[in-house]
Amino acid sequence: MELEVRHLRALCAIADSGSLHKAARQLGVSQPSLTTQLRRIENFLGAELFSRERTGCRPTPLGRAVLSRARPLVAEMAALVVEAKAEAWDGGPRLRIGSTASRALAGWLRRLRKRLLGTDISLHMDVSANALLRMVAAGQLDVAFVHEVEGSPLRVPDGLGVRVLMEREPQFVSMARDHPAAAAPVVELADLADDRWMVDPTVDGEWDGLRRVLSAAGLNPPVLHGDYHTAASLIAVGEAVAPCQPTSLPREDMAIRPLRGDPLAVRLLLYFRPGSGAELYEAVYADLVAAYREAAQRAGPYRQWLTRQDSPLLHPPASCCV
Repeated sequence: MELEVRHLRALCAIADSGSLHKAARQLGVSQPSLTTQLRRIENFLGAELFSRERTGCRPTPLGRAVLSRARPLVAEMAALVVEAKAEAWDGGPRLRIGSTASRALAGWLRRLRKRLLGTDISLHMDVSANALLRMVAAGQLDVAFVHEVEGSPLRVPDGLGVRVLMEREPQFVSMARDHPAAAAPVVELADLADDRWMVDPTVDGEWDGLRRVLSAAGLNPPVLHGDYHTAASLIAVGEAVAPCQPTSLPREDMAIRPLRGDPLAVRLLLYFRPGSGAELYEAVYADLVAAYREAAQRAGPYRQWLTRQDSPLLHPPASCCV
């Protein structure tokens, strides 16, 4: 074999995420496929590039040396692609949006398409906020709407601008509709001590944030790792509970409840590249605020939480910005 840019990109993804599982999700491949690819690269070079530890993958001395040469090459290739696409672009207006999962997305896009008639608006979804921020810094995206788990700061590239949508959004918990704790409007964390918790380890900071909160409460429940689409089916039959966004809508077989004291929380942030287009970014942010407000008020448990907090989301200012 010969080393190619895709191999170097895979090595960078493993190093940045610290996990083969996370890197595979970021690259859009299966974990066994990425593991095989890494083994082939290491066999080709004649030594291990990463040490596999219980907490993840860490570059070996050789790995660090290879990464120091690989990163500039990957960055140059990304820049080449961005510049080539810019040259090929027909000059019409466009807006390239990146986002982690959010109930506000549909309303945000609807507002933007109405406001920016004739603009080519694209959406790139990723579970990794850090990956989206790198794409903004590289010029591959114009804006990125992401969440930052409390206690797990994002790795923000230099030069990015930011607007804060929510300084502290509480994370609620989803459980089976007939779960005993669902009978109360607010759930005590101790009432979930015997449940299996499910978390997606590929979401930046998610597992670390949950582990910190459970440990602080003196709890050590069993934890399942998996994506939240899989989690929904397990939660509905009482096999697990899971953190969820407060804008999540309850279902006939699933209840959404806030946790007492709101121990789990995230910051909601909109990142962009400063410069020309300041008015556009303000409009993009204003439409995001409006869409998030709509999603928040549509979710009953969250609307009740906002009422208790006397949140400004319930009283939109005339400027539409918060």
